[in-house]
Amino acid sequence: MIEYVLFAVLAFAGLLILLYKRLWIRHERLKLDLQEALFQKKSLSSRYGKMTEQFIPFLESYPYDEQSFRFIGSPIDGIQFEQDKVVLVEFKTAGSVLTKRQKEIKNLVERGKVEFREFRIPPEVKG
Repeated sequence: MIEYVLFAVLAFAGLLILLYKRLWIRHERLKLDLQEALFQKKSLSSRYGKMTEQFIPFLESYPYDEQSFRFIGSPIDGIQFEQDKVVLVEFKTAGSVLTKRQKEIKNLVERGKVEFREFRIPPEVKG
């Protein structure tokens, strides 16, 4: 009789271990699926943001002439050429913040470290 009880207890313990392993594997797969879904969501959001940035100058609320805006995309979104100034423009939505590089560029502009250079190509180099 004791052998049957011991066998039943061991079988039950083995079943519990097997179930635990299956649940653990499923849990790990779900974690990976969740991480992949979050990555895809961020990627899609980033692509959507890059696409919509190109249309912001055409919004009624954009304060400058959209015809004078040039989109460059990176490291800032674009440059606005006005009669009396040149404006480096970065579009942000919701809680997004400037990247480290964008902050560096902003700092350079604020410190007056912006130049205009003209480079001439020698006539013999023209193709």
